[in-house]
Amino acid sequence: MEILKKPILTEKATALNEKFNRFAFKVDHRANKLQIKGAIEKMYGVNIQAINTMIVFGKTKSRNTKAGMVSGNAAKYKKAIVTLKDGETIDFYSNI
Repeated sequence: MEILKKPILTEKATALNEKFNRFAFKVDHRANKLQIKGAIEKMYGVNIQAINTMIVFGKTKSRNTKAGMVSGNAAKYKKAIVTLKDGETIDFYSNI
């Protein structure tokens, strides 16, 4: 099971990063906080102070096509917001 799927790099996540030293990740929906903590500490070599997890439900989307109105849902996912200890940071752009 791959625990970390990808970091979330939205405006809201960037604001959390700059203001509170928090980073957001999409994670496997079966992973618990201890597994997420271990995976992030191993991958990025940082010390984690706290982890908050949440299930983000997909929005209902609809569009007009030749066949008429088509509607569906975006996929739901689990999000982890990780608070790092003071003085530590994660650089997502270092390995590009």
